[in-house]
Amino acid sequence: MQEKGNISIHTENIFPIIKKFLYSDHEIFLRELVSNAVDASQKLKRLAALGEYTQEVGSLMVEVVINKKKKTISITDHGIGMTAEEIKKYINQIAFSGAAEFVEKYKDKGEDQQIIGHFGLGFYSAFMVSKKVEIDTLSFKEGSEPAKWICDGETEFEIKSSKKKTRGTTITLHIAEDSEEFLEDARVQSVLDKYGKFLPIPIKFGTKEESVSDGKDKDDKPKYKTIKKDNIINDTEPIWTKSPKDLKDEDYLKFYKELYPFSEDPLFWIHLNVDYPFNLTGILYFPKLKKDLEMQRNKIQLYSRQVFITDEVKNVVPEFLQLLHGVIDSPDIPLNVSRSYLQADGNVKKINGYITKKVADKLAELFRDDRTGFEQKWNDIGVFVKYGMISEEKFNEKAKDFVLFKNTESKLFTIEEYKKHIEANQTNKEKQKVVLYTSNEDQQHSYIDAAQKRRFDVLVLNEILDSHFINHCEQKFEVTFKRVDADVVDKLIDKGEATTSVLSEKEEVAVKEVFEKAIDNKNNSVSIETMATDDLPVTITLPEFMRRMKDMQAAGGGGPMMFGDFPLNLSVAINANHPIVQKILSAKKDEKKVDLAKQAYDLALLSQGLLTGKALTDFIKRSVDLATK
Repeated sequence: MQEKGNISIHTENIFPIIKKFLYSDHEIFLRELVSNAVDASQKLKRLAALGEYTQEVGSLMVEVVINKKKKTISITDHGIGMTAEEIKKYINQIAFSGAAEFVEKYKDKGEDQQIIGHFGLGFYSAFMVSKKVEIDTLSFKEGSEPAKWICDGETEFEIKSSKKKTRGTTITLHIAEDSEEFLEDARVQSVLDKYGKFLPIPIKFGTKEESVSDGKDKDDKPKYKTIKKDNIINDTEPIWTKSPKDLKDEDYLKFYKELYPFSEDPLFWIHLNVDYPFNLTGILYFPKLKKDLEMQRNKIQLYSRQVFITDEVKNVVPEFLQLLHGVIDSPDIPLNVSRSYLQADGNVKKINGYITKKVADKLAELFRDDRTGFEQKWNDIGVFVKYGMISEEKFNEKAKDFVLFKNTESKLFTIEEYKKHIEANQTNKEKQKVVLYTSNEDQQHSYIDAAQKRRFDVLVLNEILDSHFINHCEQKFEVTFKRVDADVVDKLIDKGEATTSVLSEKEEVAVKEVFEKAIDNKNNSVSIETMATDDLPVTITLPEFMRRMKDMQAAGGGGPMMFGDFPLNLSVAINANHPIVQKILSAKKDEKKVDLAKQAYDLALLSQGLLTGKALTDFIKRSVDLATK
């Protein structure tokens, strides 16, 4: 048997399209050819299980062998093989006018109609690295003749009889000069480790190194000896393919260490297993989150039938769940021809929703069954929960029952518990519940202290997403949030209770004028407020709106770029009832009045961490002078 012909394509040359458009990453060829070999092996196994193949199945191991002397890579399977007619059908008849048309044509097709997995476009990725490709194959069908297909990277091919004796297929790649990196053991090993680590059929990787031995043959040519090395590179039954009841915590932790060898142990995990209305298995781990959320992403690995696809899962997993680690495996996730980029369709959306629900249910279960343990983990999972609530409404609906708020005494509350906790003392005259919070306990300590003197409770909201989370809570939970330094304490929660000033109107004007002289930033607004005598003489505040916009800007993704570094235009509240104000009024010299006012103002700046440089040096000198006079 011998036949020559042209590959049936409606374009001048398929190979530039394969190299430049369909496959951006050359190493993909090995994934495609090995996964095709695995497919062929699994099909034989299924046929045998159905009774449609009655002979001995034998070993279905796939072998990948580098021959350094011949500069070839061969991929051999013992699967269903092909007849000459099947070669023509699956290899030669690629009828499309361009790669874009191919992607469009097959994007909505089911598995059986995709060319990949049936020796189609996946096979042609071989030409990314090869100057010639050979297929040597023998079909499992009784009475089949072995066939050999040869193509040198043009549209011409040759099919002829083969001497192959055993069922299956060997694809031999004659590696091109610009791709000889793939003749190096380490390079091929790394690709197989990346894409084939969990393939369901054993993969043996070997090397043939032919070297000159002493002596020559009868024709006076050097004799070669063959050195062969090989090893199995994959685990055919990774734990996500097993039933959770057959696994122990140690199994999950060991697998996590295999995936992320330098990471801390995860907090807990979820084993996914669903077969309707789509197929999905996997394990998602909750890591201990770090401050830099970007560093946490792209840690979930996506597989299709145990073939690694990508770790960029943004179309399959909701954004907030990308902070998790682990593995998702689904044959129902549609992939384009390179198996590298996902297309969002109905199945993907269902999978997305399912994963969100499973994660929310797991967190709710942990909270319900072991609140103490849940609270102990809150510092590590709080950012994750808040991120989910902000970005996914369905997650928010479930998470509102277990999201926790920590106050300055380190007590934790759900939102409903906290609303009851503050209802009696933190409801303003408009009947709104006002939540006070601090973003920096040390820097805002004096404001926290003033609030606590009024028996107000203060939450700690100092994480990277909290500025956004506060806005979310106000919309969803019917509460008002105010940072503890956003106003003088009696105005933070205005209960309509007036405090009497000891100053006359004329004295208030005089005090205001002194402070306006003492304050360097003339854009700051100065006001005289009636406060308790034990409150600070001067309170510096930035309105809640301005505070929040600045915090959101610092966190990224929120607020206009209108806030640079300090100095900001601050609100300066003078405590009319503080003894220092009386000292200012009674001072004989204007210079003394201004020094006292400036000292009180600088103390307020110092309490906010806003006194630096020369202003701080001047404050220290002035403090020494005042203390010695």
